[in-house]
Amino acid sequence: MTRVQQLQLALAGAMLAVAPWIIDGAPYESTMGLVQKIFYFHMPSAWLFLIAALVAGVASARFLFGRAPSADYWAVAAAEMAVVFGIITLVTGPLWARKAWGLWWVWDARLTSSLILWLIFVAYLLLRRFGGPGSDKLGAGMALFGLVNVPFIFVSVNVWRTLHPQTSVVPTLPVEMGAPLWFCLTAFLLLFLALMSMRAGLARQRARIEALYLSEEEA
Repeated sequence: MTRVQQLQLALAGAMLAVAPWIIDGAPYESTMGLVQKIFYFHMPSAWLFLIAALVAGVASARFLFGRAPSADYWAVAAAEMAVVFGIITLVTGPLWARKAWGLWWVWDARLTSSLILWLIFVAYLLLRRFGGPGSDKLGAGMALFGLVNVPFIFVSVNVWRTLHPQTSVVPTLPVEMGAPLWFCLTAFLLLFLALMSMRAGLARQRARIEALYLSEEEA
């Protein structure tokens, strides 16, 4: 673990430890009350879920078309982050919805496409783990399919009627709500960057060990 990664993890841990007090100081939303404060964890995790899918897709494209082996390490790391932050998103969302609207889940455009995106990256990781030779290229194709899904998820609330507010809502939040949101997003982002870089480094080291093992077998 590098010093930068250690610093990122330390800052993320400290900020997440303080976050409940920051969120407690935010005003209640007029219609949903206390339960709306799940928003401060749900929204950052959802954004990082989509960012991870974007990184995995772009890195996979570089691996497939640019013949850059190192890009595959970042694709695998980002895919794992997509699964982790996707779980947080898909758990906190229904918890919020159940209290706010009386429903755990509805099959609207954003919820359905988010679940599909998460399943794509679960399948990606299973393929990379058990697919054998050629699974790296096939997995890269799956990540590209996930990449295409990201903009659809983002704009879906502006095109179809869903439980989610439109994308124009977050920039118009009052400072009392916006500040805790950006604080939590920063904490999640630091954690995301540290974990992804550590996972990419692990993939790189594993590839080197496998190369050495193959060279020993050939010798």
